[in-house]
Amino acid sequence: MEILFYGIINSISLTLMALGFTLVYGISRVPNFAHGALYVFAGFLTWIILNKLGLPYPIAIILALILSGLLGALISFVVLVRIRGMEMSEVIATYALGVAILEGFRWAGFKGMTYTLPPFINGSVQILGVPIDYQRILVVVLGVAVLAALWLFTRLTRMGLALRGIAQDERAAMMLGIDSDLAATIAMGIGCSLAGLAAVILLPLGNIVIEAGYNVLIFAIAVCVVGGLGSWGGAVVASFVIGFAQILTVAYIRPQFQMVVALLAILITLIVKPSGFFGRQKELEERV
Repeated sequence: MEILFYGIINSISLTLMALGFTLVYGISRVPNFAHGALYVFAGFLTWIILNKLGLPYPIAIILALILSGLLGALISFVVLVRIRGMEMSEVIATYALGVAILEGFRWAGFKGMTYTLPPFINGSVQILGVPIDYQRILVVVLGVAVLAALWLFTRLTRMGLALRGIAQDERAAMMLGIDSDLAATIAMGIGCSLAGLAAVILLPLGNIVIEAGYNVLIFAIAVCVVGGLGSWGGAVVASFVIGFAQILTVAYIRPQFQMVVALLAILITLIVKPSGFFGRQKELEERV
């Protein structure tokens, strides 16, 4: 039962880490390699607002999410819109910006100390004999809530329907009057806010470290590649496959091999089925 419960928790955590990356790629076809940096940015920003400015925790979280989204929209508007469609340039630009953000925190002195966010709820409970703290239960609850909210947003709101239209057929959506560059900027803002949301939900379970930006990016890429780039359903399925594989690795091999699981998942998927579980990318035999 312990593997089941912690497998679910780890899988939902991976889903939260990857949602923003999947959203941005699905709508704008931009692989946001600054995704992990925005995760760390939101974590440190929440810590600064909470501990240096002395504002209440809920306000610190809200401000961090808003500023993360604004930073993402700014990156899209200033940089990505001008190189849109140039795939290698997009990768280089987003990765360079991500490294700049992370190393900026290192330069500012955010190293050598333990930075943590307080849990939303203290304490733990035993479920079928397995001790689970309330923060991890909250991760599952909030993860499901975020998925449901995104599903409703993309189906019941005008903006969400416009973003879905761009994702499904950009040319047809533009003929209907939808501004694809504006949609890409909005998607980047929402995606970076989702990265920040994942940070404020998950970081109370550990420490805020600069290296987490690189780890989160790799996990997000693994989930998206295995599930199929741009597929939300695929991202959820891939999160559970990789999440349970990581927990089994922790239980029966070593905890240090969790990253190896993610990297192997990317490698095997690219060899066996490059489009992933639910991706729309054409397979090699279809392209030839």
